[in-house]
Amino acid sequence: MAKVTRDDVARLAGTSTAVVSYVINNGPRPVAPATRERVLAAIKELGYRPDRVAQAMASRRTDLIGMIVPDARQPFFGEMAHAVEQAASERGKMVLVGNSDYLDDREVHYLRAFLGMRVSGLILVSQGPSAAAAAEIDAWDARVVLMHERRDQPEDLVVVTDDVGGARLATSHLLEHGHAYVACLGGVETTPTTGDPVTDHVEGWRIAMRAAGRSTEGRLFQSPYNRYDSYQVGLKLLSGPDRPPAIFCATDDQAIGLLRAARELRIDVPGELAVAAFDNVKEAGLTDPPLTTVASDRPAMARAAVDLVLDETPLATRRERLKQFPSQLVTRRSCGCP
Repeated sequence: MAKVTRDDVARLAGTSTAVVSYVINNGPRPVAPATRERVLAAIKELGYRPDRVAQAMASRRTDLIGMIVPDARQPFFGEMAHAVEQAASERGKMVLVGNSDYLDDREVHYLRAFLGMRVSGLILVSQGPSAAAAAEIDAWDARVVLMHERRDQPEDLVVVTDDVGGARLATSHLLEHGHAYVACLGGVETTPTTGDPVTDHVEGWRIAMRAAGRSTEGRLFQSPYNRYDSYQVGLKLLSGPDRPPAIFCATDDQAIGLLRAARELRIDVPGELAVAAFDNVKEAGLTDPPLTTVASDRPAMARAAVDLVLDETPLATRRERLKQFPSQLVTRRSCGCP
């Protein structure tokens, strides 16, 4: 049986091969609804399957978007990757996901692999691209969008939430419950000093504490971002003689570990310890007690990142290149709210 071609589809649908391409690729030119239906019916009747490899060779681009995250096992990054996948699907694209494990060499590995596959573009969730990663990005003719963090480079394409403002809201809310001060679980020694979300969360905590006339001295504690290591940090912090009355955690995963430590030490939350965090992962509503946290509009951020990756028009202004979305405080019982 002869292989069905695009010409066969065009002949049966009574249109040109160019129109068939527009239907298959969802653009770049619009197709009238009636014509689109004829083309789709012809594709179904003939059993036509586009040769994606040939298309990629001709256009020097695939229908793939690459996405690199630090660790998809962490709920925030898993939910963000899912949102990007949905947004890409709306544009007729698929997403390849790689985990850097917070390691520069793995980040570079995936950059080379994905860009070498001629992806349509790449979305990078990073603590800040290393010099090697930045050089790799510059060496390829592809759009790279930084998501969830930003560098102070005017040419970068960036999608972020208001990390500083959201952390300030959460800390201020804890102080409004009457606590003498709020401690903070921040990042680790390797956390970048600028552009990183956790660094911005710590800065938001500092701003709120200063505005309330409270000292931050000795009240910032290092903690890995995952719940398992944060649980160990929490056991040590909460069993010490100077247990804080309230804690703001830079991530929900840290707060989940902290809540487990409090429960094991029989510390009542929020009666003896108030907790708030940042990310609003789905599990935040299921912790005991449910976690007060800061939410970002991940679906909107994902759509913006995909649009920036696929939009081939030049972006002249910083405002066009930087998309910042507002943060929103979601109050639950861990802070003392009913």
